[in-house]
Formats: sequence, C-alpha cells, structure tokens
Amino acid sequence: MSSNDAQIGLTIAILTVSDTRTAETDRSGDSLVERLTAAGHQLHEKRIVPDDIYQLRAAVSQWIADPAVQVILTTGGTGFTGRDSTPEAIRVLLDKEIQGFGELFRQLSYQEIGSSTIQSRCLGGLANRTVVFCLPGSTGACRTAWDGILKEQLDSRHRPCNFANLVIPERGTHAH
Repeated sequence: MSSNDAQIGLTIAILTVSDTRTAETDRSGDSLVERLTAAGHQLHEKRIVPDDIYQLRAAVSQWIADPAVQVILTTGGTGFTGRDSTPEAIRVLLDKEIQGFGELFRQLSYQEIGSSTIQSRCLGGLANRTVVFCLPGSTGACRTAWDGILKEQLDSRHRPCNFANLVIPERGTHAH
C-alpha cells in the first residue's frame, strides 16, 4: 500500500564482505546497486572489504557517522563457515536491532532454498539515524531481501510504515 506522495530517494552505501571478490566479480553488490537505482535511490559508495571484523566495523562506522548516508547494505559474511563475521562486527554498532528483518528474510528464503535458510544470520538495525542491513553474499539472497523486503521498506510512500521515514530528517518521527 503506497500513498500518492512522491517517493523520496535515499542515499545508500553498499559494502561487499569477501576475501575473494573483486569489483569485476562482485555480482551481489552489483545487483544491489542496480536495484536501488531502479527504485529511485542514489548510490553513495560501493566498497569491498575482506571478512575481517575490524575492517568491517571501520567501513560501516565511517558511513554511520556520515550524515549523507541514510542506508547501509552489506552483502556477505553472514553464514556459519570460515571467517563469516558480519553479524558479530555490526551488531555492536547498532542502537536498535530490527528483530523482524532476519525472521522475515528467512521466511521468504525458505520458499526458495528450504531449510538451508536456517544458516542465514542476516541482520538489520538502526545506528545514528542510519538503517543498516546485513545480507547474505549470494546474488539470489540479495534479490530476495531487496525484492521481498527492502524495496518497500525503503520507499517513503509505503504504508502503514517504512524505514525511509526514520532516516529522512524532516520525517524522523513517523515510525511504528
């Protein structure tokens, strides 16, 4: 359900977490950039950092502190294998965690990959009026999260509530 108001585009930063991906092979990050621009948002910056808790925290902290960045999307590092540490790196930076984000993502993902979605430790939260979502590294998972949740929740017209209105300065009090 959307109102007739014009959508207010948000400024979004993308962080790919990977020890192996490069700008040329980062299909998940590229997919998110395509989706956010198609939805009327602006890309602030796209970076790739290794699966390292402190490099992750440094990049995300810099964006959280930047008033120009309203949304941060990370992709990768949310599983249980190897050096996956995105939730541990980011959770401590959040002022509030969005509990329902992981729950809803796994519900949508279950329809696509079955019980394997139980290994997804995706995360959402709010830090310094910046919404942060940590997504799995697969392109399919990024598509599921964007198409099934983020596209609507980052749309300032979506009713009865959305996350866009939490980060738009003049609308910061319209949360549910």
